[in-house]
Amino acid sequence: MAEQIEATTLIEAVQLFLAELEPELKGRRAFHAKVAGNALAIVLRELAQQPQAREQALLAGIMGQEAPLDRLRADLCDDLRSGTKNASTPGLVDALLAVALAKCAVDNPRYSTFKRLGV
Repeated sequence: MAEQIEATTLIEAVQLFLAELEPELKGRRAFHAKVAGNALAIVLRELAQQPQAREQALLAGIMGQEAPLDRLRADLCDDLRSGTKNASTPGLVDALLAVALAKCAVDNPRYSTFKRLGV
């Protein structure tokens, strides 16, 4: 937890620096500063919301096993391809929707569909 607080503080400091520097920049450098600021905002939301932990828990419930996230994703893809799991699998559609919404909340919380869903 202390590492997360330190990381958040450092990220916020860099964001502040970029915000102060941005008015002095033009063209490509201004664009890159804006992109860097947006990337840092995504990292802050990722640290705060931890969507991968939520995804891992949801997929573990669907798959009935504890495993690293990449293994759960691969196993789910295999099960979907083979037909072992499909849209009628209890909880699957809700879990995938929750995962997608959690990713939107981190990547682009201003996304219009995300906002329309009221999440």
